[in-house]
Amino acid sequence: MHPLKKRLLNQQKKLKHLSTRVFNAKSLVLSQSNPYEVIEEYKYCRIRHYASPNKKYAEPLVFVAPLAINMAIYDLYPYRSLVKHFQHSGFDVYLLEWTKLNYQDRFLNFLSFINDAIPHCIDTISRHANSKYISLHGWSMAGVFVTLYTALHQPEHVKNLIVVGSPIDSYASGRVGKLFQNVNKLVSRSKSVRDTIYTGQIPKRMIHTPGLLNALGFKILDPKGWIDSQRQLLSNLSDTRTVYEHATMGDFLNNMIDYPGGINQDMVLNLWLQNPLKQGVIQLKDKVIKLKNINCSLLIGAGSSDQIVTAEAIQPLGELTSSQDVTFTLIPGGHLGLMSSQKSAAEFWPKLTAWLVQRSTLLETHN
Repeated sequence: MHPLKKRLLNQQKKLKHLSTRVFNAKSLVLSQSNPYEVIEEYKYCRIRHYASPNKKYAEPLVFVAPLAINMAIYDLYPYRSLVKHFQHSGFDVYLLEWTKLNYQDRFLNFLSFINDAIPHCIDTISRHANSKYISLHGWSMAGVFVTLYTALHQPEHVKNLIVVGSPIDSYASGRVGKLFQNVNKLVSRSKSVRDTIYTGQIPKRMIHTPGLLNALGFKILDPKGWIDSQRQLLSNLSDTRTVYEHATMGDFLNNMIDYPGGINQDMVLNLWLQNPLKQGVIQLKDKVIKLKNINCSLLIGAGSSDQIVTAEAIQPLGELTSSQDVTFTLIPGGHLGLMSSQKSAAEFWPKLTAWLVQRSTLLETHN
């Protein structure tokens, strides 16, 4: 083919891809193609079950999703899917999916999840899987959920706990952590301001954040990641896979759901601003939750370039529990990439699989 004609065809291909990406992005979205069964709906959550085609291990792997996000991150591409990877590694997989929360849910707080929804769902999963014990995975806010749930309910069901990208020493989390530390110093100067902010006196309607604001906030917290993704798209418009993946990730980032006001009270005004988990203890209403109550096997993961929750912010978890089996690992990518990037899939997923295999019960049929 003549070089000029080849360049012309390539330009046409780029323009077609760009037009489709801008005006018909939904047609490019690849996520959530893996079939699943909903085994129960409970209040503001659903339990998805992804059955293993070749189940080898008794304990199922349970993913608890953070709030705000949709579930696409767990099944992002047909060829790079976290749930599919573990299904085909011999684990039955369950995913706790939060429904589309709205303003009516503004009073939901940490205890609504760690002492109601999650315990109920894990009891259901345990019965459905016919296994007393599970392996439990939480990323970002969900890592906080599963950590506090396990501390509150250990050793009821959790045999293996995986926590990735979650703030434990929030002040150690780079510029974000330093900002919260400085704001806390300012707040602490005034008893009336401190009491208003820290004792839940701010009306929940004032700190309830809609999904659109959460999507914007996610990009603001990691502007470099967002800008790099746009550059990559524009530099590779002729590559079909790049265009599909950019649209799929964009659909994930642009379709976030609300943070209830009660969650913002606990997550932002308590955990991030006051940093109680650095000492291994957090008080939620009448519950005093101590991380030292966690004694199961524990894997802690941090994104190597995470600007939201740095390695220094999550690593202290290992020293605050009573676990005698603690593994810490760096995962390629930032806050989002540690879950979904090609490098994470190639390097971290096999490590996590091997870690789980060593700590799971092989079924008799595979002995």
